[in-house]
Amino acid sequence: MYQKISADMLYNYIQCPHRLYLDLFEDPDKRDPETAFMKLLWERGVDFEKQVMTEMKQPFLDLSSFSGIEKENRTRKALDNGIAIIYSGRLSTDNLVGEPDLLLKKDNGYIAGDIKSGSGLEGENELSEGKPKLHYATQLGLYTDILEQLNYSHAKTPFIHDVHGRDIIYNLEQPRGKRNRESWWDTYQQTLTDAQKIIEQEIATTPAHCSACKLCHWRSYCLRQLILRKDLTLIPELGRKKKDILQKQIKKFTDFAKKPFPEFINGEKTIFPGIGINTLRKYHARAKLLARIDKNAYVKSKIEFPLTDTELFFDVETDPMRDFCYLHGFVERHYQDPSTEKYVPFFADHATAKEEERAFIDAWHYIKKHFPCTVYYYSPYEKTIWKKLHQKYPEIISKTELESFFNSPLVIDLYGDIVRKHTEWPTFSYSIKDLAKYLGFRWRDESPSGAESIEWYHRWLEKEKPEIKERILQYNEDDCIAMRVLLEGIKTLQLKIN
Repeated sequence: MYQKISADMLYNYIQCPHRLYLDLFEDPDKRDPETAFMKLLWERGVDFEKQVMTEMKQPFLDLSSFSGIEKENRTRKALDNGIAIIYSGRLSTDNLVGEPDLLLKKDNGYIAGDIKSGSGLEGENELSEGKPKLHYATQLGLYTDILEQLNYSHAKTPFIHDVHGRDIIYNLEQPRGKRNRESWWDTYQQTLTDAQKIIEQEIATTPAHCSACKLCHWRSYCLRQLILRKDLTLIPELGRKKKDILQKQIKKFTDFAKKPFPEFINGEKTIFPGIGINTLRKYHARAKLLARIDKNAYVKSKIEFPLTDTELFFDVETDPMRDFCYLHGFVERHYQDPSTEKYVPFFADHATAKEEERAFIDAWHYIKKHFPCTVYYYSPYEKTIWKKLHQKYPEIISKTELESFFNSPLVIDLYGDIVRKHTEWPTFSYSIKDLAKYLGFRWRDESPSGAESIEWYHRWLEKEKPEIKERILQYNEDDCIAMRVLLEGIKTLQLKIN
Protein backbone atom coordinates (compact mmCIF):
# COMPACT_ATOMS: atom_id res chain seq x y z
CA MET A 1 0.00 0.00 0.00
CA TYR A 2 1.28 3.49 -0.89
CA GLN A 3 2.52 5.42 2.17
CA LYS A 4 1.07 8.91 2.47
CA ILE A 5 3.09 11.53 4.28
CA SER A 6 1.56 13.01 7.44
CA ALA A 7 2.41 16.00 9.61
CA ASP A 8 3.72 13.65 12.32
CA MET A 9 6.10 12.06 9.84
CA LEU A 10 7.53 15.45 8.89
CA TYR A 11 7.93 16.32 12.57
CA ASN A 12 9.85 13.08 13.14
CA TYR A 13 12.02 13.75 10.09
CA ILE A 14 12.98 17.18 11.44
CA GLN A 15 13.89 15.69 14.82
CA CYS A 16 16.00 13.01 13.13
CA PRO A 17 15.78 11.57 9.59
CA HIS A 18 16.74 8.15 10.92
CA ARG A 19 13.78 8.20 13.31
CA LEU A 20 11.43 8.44 10.33
CA TYR A 21 13.21 5.52 8.68
CA LEU A 22 13.02 3.35 11.81
CA ASP A 23 9.35 4.18 12.35
CA LEU A 24 8.62 3.00 8.81
CA PHE A 25 10.82 -0.06 8.45
CA GLU A 26 12.13 -1.33 11.83
CA ASP A 27 10.43 -3.75 14.23
CA PRO A 28 8.39 -1.58 16.66
CA ASP A 29 9.11 -4.06 19.47
CA LYS A 30 12.66 -2.70 19.53
CA ARG A 31 11.41 0.68 20.73
CA ASP A 32 11.88 1.90 24.29
CA PRO A 33 8.72 1.95 26.42
CA GLU A 34 6.94 5.27 26.35
CA THR A 35 8.09 7.43 29.25
CA ALA A 36 5.74 8.98 31.78
CA PHE A 37 6.87 12.39 30.55
CA MET A 38 5.92 11.67 26.93
CA LYS A 39 2.52 10.45 28.10
CA LEU A 40 2.15 13.70 30.05
CA LEU A 41 3.00 15.75 26.94
CA TRP A 42 0.28 13.96 25.04
CA GLU A 43 -2.25 14.38 27.84
CA ARG A 44 -1.38 18.07 28.22
CA GLY A 45 -1.88 18.61 24.53
CA VAL A 46 -5.24 16.86 24.52
CA ASP A 47 -6.44 18.68 27.64
CA PHE A 48 -5.39 22.08 26.32
CA GLU A 49 -7.08 21.44 22.99
CA LYS A 50 -10.32 20.52 24.78
CA GLN A 51 -10.07 23.64 26.92
CA VAL A 52 -9.61 25.88 23.87
CA MET A 53 -12.57 24.38 22.06
CA THR A 54 -14.77 24.51 25.18
CA GLU A 55 -14.05 28.22 25.50
CA MET A 56 -14.58 28.89 21.77
CA LYS A 57 -17.16 31.67 21.49
CA GLN A 58 -18.06 31.15 17.83
CA PRO A 59 -20.04 28.12 16.62
CA PHE A 60 -17.99 25.36 14.98
CA LEU A 61 -18.39 21.94 13.40
CA ASP A 62 -16.88 19.25 15.64
CA LEU A 63 -15.59 16.21 13.74
CA SER A 64 -13.47 14.81 16.59
CA SER A 65 -15.74 11.78 17.07
CA PHE A 66 -15.11 10.55 13.52
CA SER A 67 -12.06 8.95 11.93
CA GLY A 68 -10.62 7.80 8.63
CA ILE A 69 -12.63 8.09 5.42
CA GLU A 70 -15.81 9.17 7.20
CA LYS A 71 -13.99 12.08 8.88
CA GLU A 72 -12.48 13.05 5.52
CA ASN A 73 -15.80 12.91 3.68
CA ARG A 74 -17.46 15.07 6.34
CA THR A 75 -14.56 17.56 6.17
CA ARG A 76 -14.84 17.88 2.41
CA LYS A 77 -18.59 18.38 2.66
CA ALA A 78 -18.14 21.08 5.31
CA LEU A 79 -15.58 22.87 3.13
CA ASP A 80 -17.92 22.75 0.14
CA ASN A 81 -20.71 24.16 2.31
CA GLY A 82 -18.51 27.02 3.55
CA ILE A 83 -18.68 26.13 7.28
CA ALA A 84 -16.87 28.96 9.11
CA ILE A 85 -14.90 26.84 11.64
CA ILE A 86 -14.16 23.14 11.31
CA TYR A 87 -12.59 21.37 14.28
CA SER A 88 -10.60 18.12 13.94
CA GLY A 89 -10.98 17.65 10.21
CA ARG A 90 -9.08 15.38 7.85
CA LEU A 91 -7.91 15.94 4.28
CA SER A 92 -5.70 14.04 1.88
CA THR A 93 -4.24 13.96 -1.62
CA ASP A 94 -2.53 11.13 -3.48
CA ASN A 95 0.60 11.43 -1.32
CA LEU A 96 -0.34 13.62 1.68
CA VAL A 97 -2.70 13.29 4.62
CA GLY A 98 -3.31 15.87 7.33
CA GLU A 99 -5.57 16.38 10.32
CA PRO A 100 -5.36 20.07 11.25
CA ASP A 101 -7.01 21.01 14.52
CA LEU A 102 -8.81 23.92 12.87
CA LEU A 103 -9.89 24.99 9.42
CA LEU A 104 -11.05 28.62 9.26
CA LYS A 105 -13.01 30.20 6.42
CA LYS A 106 -11.33 33.29 4.98
CA ASP A 107 -13.06 35.03 2.07
CA ASN A 108 -13.10 32.47 -0.73
CA GLY A 109 -10.95 29.82 0.94
CA TYR A 110 -9.57 28.31 4.15
CA ILE A 111 -6.47 28.47 6.32
CA ALA A 112 -5.34 25.68 8.65
CA GLY A 113 -4.36 25.98 12.29
CA ASP A 114 -3.03 23.79 15.08
CA ILE A 115 -3.63 24.15 18.81
CA LYS A 116 -0.37 23.76 20.75
CA SER A 117 0.11 23.55 24.52
CA GLY A 118 3.47 25.29 24.16
CA SER A 119 4.57 28.68 22.87
CA GLY A 120 3.90 29.39 19.20
CA LEU A 121 7.35 30.96 18.81
CA GLU A 122 10.89 30.17 19.87
CA GLY A 123 13.58 32.49 21.18
CA GLU A 124 11.23 35.02 22.77
CA ASN A 125 13.04 37.26 25.27
CA GLU A 126 13.59 40.92 26.13
CA LEU A 127 15.77 41.33 23.03
CA SER A 128 13.79 39.27 20.52
CA GLU A 129 10.16 38.83 19.51
CA GLY A 130 10.88 35.22 18.67
CA LYS A 131 10.54 33.37 15.39
CA PRO A 132 8.47 30.50 13.97
CA LYS A 133 9.35 26.98 15.03
CA LEU A 134 10.63 24.81 12.20
CA HIS A 135 8.52 21.76 13.05
CA TYR A 136 5.37 23.86 13.41
CA ALA A 137 6.02 25.60 10.08
CA THR A 138 6.58 22.30 8.31
CA GLN A 139 3.41 20.72 9.69
CA LEU A 140 1.39 23.80 8.77
CA GLY A 141 3.00 23.69 5.33
CA LEU A 142 1.62 20.21 4.76
CA TYR A 143 -1.93 21.29 5.66
CA THR A 144 -1.63 24.32 3.38
CA ASP A 145 -0.26 22.17 0.55
CA ILE A 146 -3.27 19.85 0.78
CA LEU A 147 -5.70 22.79 0.80
CA GLU A 148 -4.00 24.23 -2.28
CA GLN A 149 -4.07 20.94 -4.18
CA LEU A 150 -7.78 20.55 -3.38
CA ASN A 151 -8.48 24.19 -4.35
CA TYR A 152 -9.67 25.19 -0.85
CA SER A 153 -6.73 27.40 0.16
CA HIS A 154 -7.08 31.10 0.96
CA ALA A 155 -3.37 31.87 1.39
CA LYS A 156 -0.10 30.48 2.73
CA THR A 157 -0.84 32.01 6.14
CA PRO A 158 -1.72 29.16 8.54
CA PHE A 159 -1.54 29.74 12.29
CA ILE A 160 -0.72 28.29 15.70
CA HIS A 161 -3.06 28.90 18.64
CA ASP A 162 -0.60 28.63 21.52
CA VAL A 163 -0.65 28.18 25.28
CA HIS A 164 -0.71 31.96 25.79
CA GLY A 165 -3.99 32.24 23.88
CA ARG A 166 -2.36 33.87 20.86
CA ASP A 167 -3.03 33.13 17.20
CA ILE A 168 0.46 33.23 15.69
CA ILE A 169 0.35 33.65 11.92
CA TYR A 170 2.98 31.66 10.04
CA ASN A 171 3.49 33.43 6.71
CA LEU A 172 5.09 30.59 4.81
CA GLU A 173 6.22 32.84 1.97
CA GLN A 174 8.42 34.92 4.25
CA PRO A 175 12.17 34.17 4.53
CA ARG A 176 13.27 32.19 7.57
CA GLY A 177 15.58 34.96 8.78
CA LYS A 178 17.79 37.90 7.92
CA ARG A 179 20.64 35.64 6.88
CA ASN A 180 18.61 32.68 5.66
CA ARG A 181 16.53 34.01 2.77
CA GLU A 182 14.95 30.65 2.02
CA SER A 183 11.20 30.83 2.65
CA TRP A 184 9.39 28.58 5.10
CA TRP A 185 7.48 27.20 2.11
CA ASP A 186 10.75 26.27 0.36
CA THR A 187 11.91 24.54 3.54
CA TYR A 188 8.63 22.63 3.76
CA GLN A 189 8.91 21.46 0.15
CA GLN A 190 12.52 20.32 0.62
CA THR A 191 11.55 18.46 3.80
CA LEU A 192 8.70 16.79 1.94
CA THR A 193 11.05 15.72 -0.86
CA ASP A 194 13.59 14.29 1.58
CA ALA A 195 10.91 12.42 3.52
CA GLN A 196 9.55 10.97 0.29
CA LYS A 197 13.01 9.67 -0.61
CA ILE A 198 13.25 7.91 2.75
CA ILE A 199 9.81 6.34 2.27
CA GLU A 200 10.83 5.09 -1.16
CA GLN A 201 14.22 4.01 0.26
CA GLU A 202 16.07 6.10 -2.30
CA ILE A 203 18.43 7.36 0.41
CA ALA A 204 19.92 5.55 3.39
CA THR A 205 19.73 7.20 6.79
CA THR A 206 22.03 6.58 9.72
CA PRO A 207 21.68 7.27 13.44
CA ALA A 208 23.35 10.22 15.12
CA HIS A 209 23.88 11.04 18.78
CA CYS A 210 22.23 14.36 19.65
CA SER A 211 20.00 16.11 22.19
CA ALA A 212 16.83 14.91 20.41
CA CYS A 213 17.74 11.33 21.37
CA LYS A 214 16.67 11.86 24.98
CA LEU A 215 12.95 11.84 24.16
CA CYS A 216 13.06 9.42 21.22
CA HIS A 217 11.59 5.92 21.50
CA TRP A 218 14.53 4.55 19.48
CA ARG A 219 17.20 5.99 21.80
CA SER A 220 18.46 2.67 23.27
CA TYR A 221 18.35 0.88 19.93
CA CYS A 222 20.27 3.65 18.19
CA LEU A 223 22.83 4.02 20.95
CA ARG A 224 23.71 0.34 20.67
CA GLN A 225 24.15 0.78 16.91
CA LEU A 226 26.25 3.90 17.37
CA ILE A 227 28.58 2.19 19.85
CA LEU A 228 28.99 -0.82 17.58
CA ARG A 229 29.84 1.46 14.68
CA LYS A 230 32.07 3.67 16.82
CA ASP A 231 30.13 6.52 15.27
CA LEU A 232 31.67 9.98 15.03
CA THR A 233 28.65 11.65 16.67
CA LEU A 234 29.53 9.91 19.93
CA ILE A 235 32.25 12.56 20.16
CA PRO A 236 30.62 15.24 22.33
CA GLU A 237 29.29 18.27 20.41
CA LEU A 238 30.35 16.94 17.01
CA GLY A 239 26.82 16.45 15.61
CA ARG A 240 25.34 15.15 12.37
CA LYS A 241 26.41 18.05 10.11
CA LYS A 242 30.08 17.80 11.02
CA LYS A 243 29.89 14.01 10.84
CA ASP A 244 28.71 14.31 7.24
CA ILE A 245 31.82 16.40 6.48
CA LEU A 246 34.28 14.19 8.36
CA GLN A 247 33.00 10.80 7.27
CA LYS A 248 34.00 11.38 3.65
CA GLN A 249 37.49 10.51 4.90
CA ILE A 250 36.94 9.13 8.43
CA LYS A 251 34.26 6.57 9.30
CA LYS A 252 34.90 5.81 13.01
CA PHE A 253 36.09 7.76 16.02
CA THR A 254 38.75 5.07 16.52
CA ASP A 255 40.17 5.76 13.05
CA PHE A 256 40.09 9.48 13.78
CA ALA A 257 41.89 8.96 17.09
CA LYS A 258 44.67 6.81 15.67
CA LYS A 259 45.78 9.27 13.01
CA PRO A 260 48.30 11.97 13.96
CA PHE A 261 46.61 15.34 14.07
CA PRO A 262 48.98 17.02 11.54
CA GLU A 263 47.56 14.74 8.83
CA PHE A 264 44.34 16.77 9.00
CA ILE A 265 46.05 20.15 8.50
CA ASN A 266 46.68 21.84 5.17
CA GLY A 267 48.51 25.12 5.67
CA GLU A 268 46.48 27.29 8.04
CA LYS A 269 43.29 25.26 7.61
CA THR A 270 42.04 21.74 8.12
CA ILE A 271 41.26 19.42 5.22
CA PHE A 272 37.59 19.50 6.27
CA PRO A 273 35.60 22.47 4.86
CA GLY A 274 34.01 24.64 7.52
CA ILE A 275 35.84 23.03 10.46
CA GLY A 276 38.62 25.11 12.00
CA ILE A 277 41.87 23.85 13.48
CA ASN A 278 40.94 24.47 17.12
CA THR A 279 37.54 22.83 16.72
CA LEU A 280 39.05 19.79 15.00
CA ARG A 281 41.78 19.55 17.65
CA LYS A 282 39.08 19.44 20.33
CA TYR A 283 37.24 16.63 18.53
CA HIS A 284 40.48 14.73 17.99
CA ALA A 285 41.33 14.91 21.69
CA ARG A 286 37.86 13.61 22.58
CA ALA A 287 38.15 10.80 20.03
CA LYS A 288 41.42 9.70 21.65
CA LEU A 289 39.66 9.50 25.01
CA LEU A 290 36.75 7.48 23.61
CA ALA A 291 39.19 5.16 21.84
CA ARG A 292 41.10 4.77 25.15
CA ILE A 293 44.33 6.03 23.60
CA ASP A 294 44.21 8.59 26.38
CA LYS A 295 42.97 6.65 29.37
CA ASN A 296 41.47 9.20 31.74
CA ALA A 297 39.78 12.60 31.88
CA TYR A 298 42.18 15.52 32.22
CA VAL A 299 42.43 19.30 32.48
CA LYS A 300 43.95 21.26 29.60
CA SER A 301 44.95 24.31 31.61
CA LYS A 302 45.29 25.27 35.24
CA ILE A 303 42.04 26.21 36.99
CA GLU A 304 41.80 28.63 39.89
CA PHE A 305 38.69 28.10 42.00
CA PRO A 306 37.53 30.76 44.50
CA LEU A 307 38.20 30.05 48.16
CA THR A 308 35.26 31.04 50.35
CA ASP A 309 33.96 29.70 53.64
CA THR A 310 30.62 28.75 52.08
CA GLU A 311 29.77 27.05 48.77
CA LEU A 312 26.29 26.70 47.27
CA PHE A 313 25.50 24.18 44.54
CA PHE A 314 22.40 25.47 42.79
CA ASP A 315 19.85 23.79 40.50
CA VAL A 316 16.34 24.76 39.35
CA GLU A 317 13.45 22.60 38.16
CA THR A 318 10.92 24.03 35.71
CA ASP A 319 7.82 23.05 33.79
CA PRO A 320 8.31 24.63 30.33
CA MET A 321 4.78 23.69 29.31
CA ARG A 322 3.46 25.96 32.07
CA ASP A 323 6.37 28.39 31.77
CA PHE A 324 6.75 27.83 35.50
CA CYS A 325 9.72 27.43 37.86
CA TYR A 326 8.66 25.18 40.72
CA LEU A 327 11.91 24.51 42.57
CA HIS A 328 15.17 26.25 43.48
CA GLY A 329 17.45 23.74 45.20
CA PHE A 330 20.77 24.29 46.98
CA VAL A 331 23.33 22.06 48.59
CA GLU A 332 25.17 24.20 51.12
CA ARG A 333 28.68 23.35 52.30
CA HIS A 334 31.07 25.10 54.69
CA TYR A 335 34.90 25.01 54.70
CA GLN A 336 34.77 22.22 52.04
CA ASP A 337 33.79 19.85 54.84
CA PRO A 338 31.38 17.06 53.73
CA SER A 339 29.94 16.78 57.24
CA THR A 340 28.54 20.33 56.96
CA GLU A 341 26.61 19.59 53.77
CA LYS A 342 22.85 20.17 53.80
CA TYR A 343 20.09 20.48 51.22
CA VAL A 344 17.93 23.60 51.15
CA PRO A 345 14.94 23.64 48.72
CA PHE A 346 12.45 26.37 47.86
CA PHE A 347 9.42 24.63 46.40
CA ALA A 348 6.20 25.97 44.83
CA ASP A 349 3.44 23.84 46.30
CA HIS A 350 0.93 25.15 43.76
CA ALA A 351 1.34 26.19 40.12
CA THR A 352 0.35 29.79 40.76
CA ALA A 353 2.13 33.08 40.20
CA LYS A 354 2.01 33.72 43.95
CA GLU A 355 3.81 30.45 44.72
CA GLU A 356 6.36 30.90 41.96
CA GLU A 357 7.10 34.40 43.21
CA ARG A 358 7.39 33.22 46.83
CA ALA A 359 9.88 30.48 45.93
CA PHE A 360 11.92 32.97 43.89
CA ILE A 361 11.95 35.54 46.71
CA ASP A 362 12.99 32.94 49.29
CA ALA A 363 15.76 31.58 47.05
CA TRP A 364 17.17 35.06 46.42
CA HIS A 365 17.05 36.01 50.09
CA TYR A 366 18.80 32.74 50.92
CA ILE A 367 21.64 33.53 48.51
CA LYS A 368 21.97 37.11 49.76
CA LYS A 369 22.17 35.86 53.35
CA HIS A 370 25.28 33.81 52.46
CA PHE A 371 26.90 36.08 49.91
CA PRO A 372 29.81 36.55 49.36
CA CYS A 373 30.10 32.80 48.85
CA THR A 374 30.89 30.61 45.87
CA VAL A 375 27.81 29.60 43.88
CA TYR A 376 28.03 26.77 41.34
CA TYR A 377 25.41 25.88 38.73
CA TYR A 378 25.60 23.76 35.56
CA SER A 379 24.95 25.27 32.10
CA PRO A 380 23.31 28.66 31.39
CA TYR A 381 19.84 27.33 32.23
CA GLU A 382 19.68 28.69 35.79
CA LYS A 383 20.78 32.12 34.60
CA THR A 384 18.16 32.07 31.81
CA ILE A 385 15.36 31.04 34.18
CA TRP A 386 16.26 33.70 36.72
CA LYS A 387 16.23 36.33 33.98
CA LYS A 388 12.71 35.22 33.05
CA LEU A 389 11.66 35.32 36.69
CA HIS A 390 13.05 38.83 36.98
CA GLN A 391 10.88 39.88 34.04
CA LYS A 392 7.82 38.37 35.73
CA TYR A 393 8.59 39.75 39.19
CA PRO A 394 10.88 42.79 38.68
CA GLU A 395 10.30 44.10 42.21
CA ILE A 396 12.18 41.14 43.74
CA ILE A 397 15.54 41.82 42.14
CA SER A 398 16.65 44.63 39.83
CA LYS A 399 18.18 43.92 36.44
CA THR A 400 21.46 45.49 37.58
CA GLU A 401 21.53 43.38 40.73
CA LEU A 402 20.80 40.19 38.80
CA GLU A 403 23.51 40.89 36.21
CA SER A 404 25.98 41.80 38.94
CA PHE A 405 25.27 38.50 40.70
CA PHE A 406 25.78 36.27 37.65
CA ASN A 407 28.82 38.29 36.51
CA SER A 408 30.52 37.87 39.88
CA PRO A 409 33.73 35.78 39.78
CA LEU A 410 32.21 33.86 42.72
CA VAL A 411 29.25 32.65 40.62
CA ILE A 412 30.44 29.88 38.32
CA ASP A 413 28.78 27.96 35.52
CA LEU A 414 30.62 24.66 35.95
CA TYR A 415 29.77 23.64 32.39
CA GLY A 416 30.48 26.84 30.47
CA ASP A 417 33.25 28.28 32.65
CA ILE A 418 35.09 25.09 33.62
CA VAL A 419 34.17 21.84 31.85
CA ARG A 420 34.06 23.12 28.25
CA LYS A 421 37.02 25.48 28.58
CA HIS A 422 39.42 23.48 30.68
CA THR A 423 38.63 19.73 30.66
CA GLU A 424 38.16 16.67 28.44
CA TRP A 425 36.31 13.45 29.34
CA PRO A 426 35.90 9.91 27.92
CA THR A 427 32.09 10.20 27.80
CA PHE A 428 29.52 10.52 25.02
CA SER A 429 28.28 13.86 26.34
CA TYR A 430 29.32 16.51 28.85
CA SER A 431 26.01 16.49 30.68
CA ILE A 432 26.18 16.60 34.47
CA LYS A 433 24.75 13.08 34.58
CA ASP A 434 27.38 11.55 32.31
CA LEU A 435 30.28 13.29 34.04
CA ALA A 436 29.10 12.57 37.59
CA LYS A 437 28.46 8.91 36.69
CA TYR A 438 31.96 8.70 35.24
CA LEU A 439 33.22 9.87 38.64
CA GLY A 440 31.23 7.15 40.40
CA PHE A 441 28.15 9.10 41.52
CA ARG A 442 24.70 7.50 41.23
CA TRP A 443 21.30 9.17 41.51
CA ARG A 444 18.98 7.54 44.02
CA ASP A 445 16.03 7.55 41.62
CA GLU A 446 15.78 4.71 39.11
CA SER A 447 14.90 7.04 36.22
CA PRO A 448 16.49 10.41 36.98
CA SER A 449 15.84 13.17 34.45
CA GLY A 450 14.53 16.70 34.36
CA ALA A 451 11.77 15.57 31.99
CA GLU A 452 10.55 12.94 34.44
CA SER A 453 10.67 15.49 37.25
CA ILE A 454 8.13 17.57 35.32
CA GLU A 455 5.79 14.58 35.23
CA TRP A 456 6.29 14.05 38.98
CA TYR A 457 5.39 17.69 39.63
CA HIS A 458 2.25 17.30 37.53
CA ARG A 459 1.21 14.33 39.70
CA TRP A 460 2.05 16.30 42.85
CA LEU A 461 -0.33 19.06 41.76
CA GLU A 462 -3.06 16.49 41.16
CA LYS A 463 -2.66 14.38 44.31
CA GLU A 464 -0.33 16.27 46.71
CA LYS A 465 1.05 13.02 48.06
CA PRO A 466 4.14 13.63 50.23
CA GLU A 467 6.09 10.79 48.60
CA ILE A 468 5.79 12.49 45.20
CA LYS A 469 7.18 15.76 46.53
CA GLU A 470 9.93 13.86 48.31
CA ARG A 471 10.92 12.19 45.02
CA ILE A 472 11.19 15.59 43.32
CA LEU A 473 13.29 17.03 46.15
CA GLN A 474 15.51 13.97 46.30
CA TYR A 475 16.17 14.15 42.58
CA ASN A 476 16.99 17.85 42.78
CA GLU A 477 19.26 17.27 45.76
CA ASP A 478 21.14 14.59 43.82
CA ASP A 479 21.57 17.04 40.93
CA CYS A 480 23.15 19.51 43.35
CA ILE A 481 25.36 16.84 44.94
CA ALA A 482 26.45 15.75 41.47
CA MET A 483 27.87 19.24 40.94
CA ARG A 484 29.85 18.97 44.14
CA VAL A 485 31.12 15.53 43.03
CA LEU A 486 32.11 17.01 39.69
CA LEU A 487 33.89 19.95 41.31
CA GLU A 488 35.91 17.66 43.54
CA GLY A 489 36.59 15.33 40.61
CA ILE A 490 37.93 18.15 38.45
CA LYS A 491 40.33 19.13 41.21
CA THR A 492 41.89 15.65 41.07
CA LEU A 493 42.42 15.53 37.29
CA GLN A 494 45.91 15.54 35.84
CA LEU A 495 47.06 18.45 33.69
CA LYS A 496 47.68 17.48 30.05
CA ILE A 497 48.85 19.95 27.42
CA ASN A 498 47.83 18.85 23.91
